[in-house]
Amino acid sequence: MSSPNFFTPATLTLTYATFWDWFSQQARTFFQVVKEGTHIQDFFDELSPALDAVKEGLYFQAGMADDQTAELVISAEGAIENLVFAEELIAAAPALAGWKFTALKEAVADIEQIVVRMGEYEFSTGNIHFYPDDEAAYPDEIAITVTHADLTEDNHTTIENGTLIFLDSYLGELDFATLVDEVSIVGEQQAQQALVPITKLKDFLTWRQKEFVEKYSGMRRNTDNDTYASFTAELENGNQLLAIINTDLLEWDAKASHSWVMVVTIAYDGTQSNGMPDAKTYELLNQLEDDLIAELPDHEGFLNIGRQTADGSREIYFACQDYRKPSKVLYQFQTYYEGTLDLEYSLYKDKYWRTFERFTTT
Repeated sequence: MSSPNFFTPATLTLTYATFWDWFSQQARTFFQVVKEGTHIQDFFDELSPALDAVKEGLYFQAGMADDQTAELVISAEGAIENLVFAEELIAAAPALAGWKFTALKEAVADIEQIVVRMGEYEFSTGNIHFYPDDEAAYPDEIAITVTHADLTEDNHTTIENGTLIFLDSYLGELDFATLVDEVSIVGEQQAQQALVPITKLKDFLTWRQKEFVEKYSGMRRNTDNDTYASFTAELENGNQLLAIINTDLLEWDAKASHSWVMVVTIAYDGTQSNGMPDAKTYELLNQLEDDLIAELPDHEGFLNIGRQTADGSREIYFACQDYRKPSKVLYQFQTYYEGTLDLEYSLYKDKYWRTFERFTTT
């Protein structure tokens, strides 16, 4: 199998155009459905599969922005891997009379207008507070503890869900997904610091993010002369584990500059070779990794940490400054290798690369 030219947006662009051609033909009917509030389920039943055909993992909300304008919001429900596809789909939208198209759920302008109700509980500025959850060992992490006055052991799930919905509405989907590294939710009686009004959270995040950008903006790392080490282990089932890791990178003191960790997982049949791939699969896995490194080079802000092979699975690790391009590249790889390799991937914030601590020797 020859290596493809992966990072070309033609396939997705064609899909976006096809979606909007279809939507344009239905726009008047959809407008009436949203305005009148009737046949909503029929609208959902038509739009959902059309959106899945663009990219699975995209969601939508629809309502009236004003008396003459219906609004369609495309959301990723906070999934980092899908944010860019929601943004690009909306960027490709045509101008249609009576319609407003929005990428990702926007922040509500007036926090005092946000009142979420779940069962008997309410979530508003009156009962939600926060405080910074700083750790000296991880100074660049933006972690917060949020309190709700009514939280108990019995209602923890409900209160947590309602609080997260409130924060999503207050901050907007993009900022909530990308700016806050960690959120803990506790009852007021468990608070370890003085409570801060939730209305001050945006200012706090803006300040912390500005500090972070000023510290790390434009930082790049050349890995051409880095040292790689091999790690081996025997698993409990007797199979072997082999990892090859850039140990110089793991000693780098600016890890937070590449704060998005991407894990690419490829499953294979290792039952006949002690959990390892056969020769043909091994060659294909190595070619895939070489292609990934070519598409995501270090000088653009993508660092290949290494790989681990064991028990019928190869994992390839990257630390990235950006999540948008990796999301697109990996989706292209996944599509290209469908039917040949079982490829999955995940992207998440990990400023201190704790994902790789098991490879750190002391």
